[in-house]
Amino acid sequence: MLLAEYRVSERLACATVFLHRSVYRYLDQPRDDRAVRQRMKEIAETRVRYGFNRIHILLRREGWRDNHKRTYRIYKEEGLNLRSKRPRRNKTAAHRQQRPLLTGPHQC
Repeated sequence: MLLAEYRVSERLACATVFLHRSVYRYLDQPRDDRAVRQRMKEIAETRVRYGFNRIHILLRREGWRDNHKRTYRIYKEEGLNLRSKRPRRNKTAAHRQQRPLLTGPHQC
């Protein structure tokens, strides 16, 4: 730490490393989102096919004021992501038969 090691002021140390003083003093204050997490789990259990967007809309209707980015982050952290469908190109590949062995030249 520059302040203790070189015995300089906070202002000088921050200016030396091109760091704003408000960034140096910043303390993270995370919000408690256990209630939102619980409600999202309940909605996801009762409405199995609802994705993030629909759950977010339902939360907004109930009065939760979290924005879509926060809702999506919680949605991912809780592992509520819907399984995506298998791509169309792989559906046909699953039903294909094995190719017959070619016995001579000019065979398709």
